[in-house]
Amino acid sequence: MDLDRLWDLIRRANEAVESFVHRTPLVSSLSISRLSGNSVYLKLENLQKTGAFKVRGAFFKIYSELDRCRRYGVVAASSGNHAQGVAYSASELGVRATIVMPETTPPYKVNATRSYGAEVVLHGSVYDEAYERAIEIVSSTGAAFVHPFDDPYVIAGQGTIGVEIASSVRDVDVVLVPVGGGGLVSGIGVAIKRVLGSRVRVVAVEPRNSPKLYEALRCGGPVQVQVRPSIADGVVTKSVGELTYKVMSEVVDDVVLVSEDSIARAMFLLMERAKLVVEGAGAL
Repeated sequence: MDLDRLWDLIRRANEAVESFVHRTPLVSSLSISRLSGNSVYLKLENLQKTGAFKVRGAFFKIYSELDRCRRYGVVAASSGNHAQGVAYSASELGVRATIVMPETTPPYKVNATRSYGAEVVLHGSVYDEAYERAIEIVSSTGAAFVHPFDDPYVIAGQGTIGVEIASSVRDVDVVLVPVGGGGLVSGIGVAIKRVLGSRVRVVAVEPRNSPKLYEALRCGGPVQVQVRPSIADGVVTKSVGELTYKVMSEVVDDVVLVSEDSIARAMFLLMERAKLVVEGAGAL
C-alpha cells in the first residue's frame, strides 16, 4: 500500500477519533529506565475504552463507511479485544454489530462483548472457523466486515497512537510495539517515521512461540507458522496480514523474539513497580 495514502488516513483518523477515544497517558517509568539504562516511557492503552487499543481501528473503520454500516450493519470475528472494540464502536455510532466468537471463548469475554449491545454468534472451536462463519454472514447480509488488522482504515486508527507519542515526546530513539497480525505496528510505524523521521527505530516484539513476522521477513512474505501456547495469547496468530506485511517491511527496523519467562517477568515488573496490571501481549 502507498504509505503516503496511509499517512493521510492516519491524519484523518486522528481527527475522527479525537472526541471518541481516550488520549491515553504516556508516562515515564523510573524503575524500568534504571533497569534498562534508557529513558523509558509507557503508552497506557490498557486505560483505553474497552481496555485495549483495538477500539481505535474499529471506530475509524466503521466511521469511514458509516452510511453502509448503518444500513447493513457490521460483522467481526474475534475472541478478545477486537470483539469488544467493534461492539462498543458500533453501539456509539448507532450501528448493528454481529460478532462471531469461537465456542471456546471464555464466558467473561462473551458477556463483555454482549454488554456493548452486539449480537454474539458462537461458532467453531478456533478463530479460523469463526472467521469463515463471519464471512458467510457478510456475504448473505451485505454487512461490512471489520478485519482485526489487515485493513487500511483499521491500521490508520491504530496509527493514531503513534501521532500521540510523537506529539508528547520529540526526543525518541526507539519505539517498541507488540505484533500479532501487524496492524498496530504498521500504523504506529508509519506515524512515527512521518512525524519524527527515519532516524527513529521501530522495533516489533513478538513471542518466540509465535514468530510470524520474524519468519515472514526471513522468507520474503507472509507464511503460516507453527504456533505454541503463549501467555501473550492476544498476539498469537499463524501469520501476519498481506497488507500489514507490505507496510511493516518498510517501517519496521527490527524484530525481537521474547521467551515466555521474559513475558511473565515483564508482567510482574509492571505490576510491582508501575502498579499496572496488563495482559501478556501488553507486556511484550
